[in-house]
Amino acid sequence: MSQSEPNSKIHVGRVNVKDDFIKDIDRAVELIGGFKGLIDPNDKILIKANLNSPDRYPASSDLNFIKAVVELLKNHGSANITIGASSGLAWHPTSKVLKKKKLPRLADELGVRLVNFDEGEWTKIDIKGQYLKEVHIAKEAIEADKLIYLPNMKTHALARFSMGIKFAVGLTRPDTRYFLHKGNLEEKVAEINLAVKPDLILLDARKCMVTRGPAKGRRKKPGYIFACTDMVALDVEALKVLKSFKAKNRLNMPIWDLPQIAAARKLKLGVQTEADYTLLIG
Repeated sequence: MSQSEPNSKIHVGRVNVKDDFIKDIDRAVELIGGFKGLIDPNDKILIKANLNSPDRYPASSDLNFIKAVVELLKNHGSANITIGASSGLAWHPTSKVLKKKKLPRLADELGVRLVNFDEGEWTKIDIKGQYLKEVHIAKEAIEADKLIYLPNMKTHALARFSMGIKFAVGLTRPDTRYFLHKGNLEEKVAEINLAVKPDLILLDARKCMVTRGPAKGRRKKPGYIFACTDMVALDVEALKVLKSFKAKNRLNMPIWDLPQIAAARKLKLGVQTEADYTLLIG
């Protein structure tokens, strides 16, 4: 079943979660072209997990979700897979978060690399943003052939929401994030994406956070998994779901007027209108 223009090139896949993680995620990706159309077996893949804090899902990634994505990639022939993360400044060091979330054990079990961006190298990239003129991005992300984001669906006390557009913050050098939060955060968040973009976003929206965020807040159960290659289209469709829950948050304005979306649109980081993409429901 589809909504919006049927011939648009950008697709947002949304599936109702059933019992099998692997099948649910695979169905979502199949709706937008399938792993074979997005990933080459020889690609060097970096999976950026949602490990901002050690708090339980949906504040941070569910390990079973990460595991399912890795197993799916392996099923499609991928052999060079890395999981990478950098936690929020309030929860540093990242190594402590990774340990609490048992990521080292999971990586060993799956036979993949685990990278703490904070302990690696950074690449300076000049951008032409209104607020940011340069960003320092984890070298692992720049050198990857394919970058896969695994965000969760949640509100954010400072940025209103945290999903596809905001996910690039975790790729930036930690000491630069202090300036990020000194005014115009939502616009700056969008500008980071001028330096790096994901090749695939898999939004785990089985559960979501509808107040406060990103670590604590009231939870709901949408029961969805989204797949998309366009961060704006993904966030717009996810925001429709997030806004459907009655909650006291800062999403009380039209979706396209929300500062993250408006800034991303102005920067041409993704679709410009809902006519530019198709929502496919499986």
